[in-house]
Amino acid sequence: MLTFRPIRPEDNPAVAAIIRAVMPEFGADGPGFALHDPEVDHMSRAYTIPGAAYFVVEDETGKAVGGGGVAALDGGELGVCELRKMYFLPEARGKGMGETLLRHCLVVAQNLGYRTCYLETLTGMDQAMRLYQKLGFKPLCAPLGRTGHGGCDRWFAMDLK
Repeated sequence: MLTFRPIRPEDNPAVAAIIRAVMPEFGADGPGFALHDPEVDHMSRAYTIPGAAYFVVEDETGKAVGGGGVAALDGGELGVCELRKMYFLPEARGKGMGETLLRHCLVVAQNLGYRTCYLETLTGMDQAMRLYQKLGFKPLCAPLGRTGHGGCDRWFAMDLK
């Protein structure tokens, strides 16, 4: 059984390893992808700021197998958050945790006062895009904000009201 909880400093190495393992699986290991964000090695610190939250997914042994969170969209309008670094190791996929965690992140975003949730992804992450659309995200024609993720080619947003 998978569970999730807020990130802690001791989770940093495991979460960084998950991000570095999953992104190349989908061809997202070059420049312009979240894999190279400075926060990857210090995720717990990056999500202690007001308006941000990150959650670690654990298996029944307590091993970190995924995660995801929200924070203000860099360079975005006030009231817009970004779904950030939501990745799962292969053994954690297909068990419903992606939907459970995403729904939780959306509630957290609402409680933090955000009006819109934005996300970036790329062609090939088909299962994730089906989930986003199932929960109400709408495709956009162009990116929002200044995330630095020029490698992403698919953008979505959802009204949180």
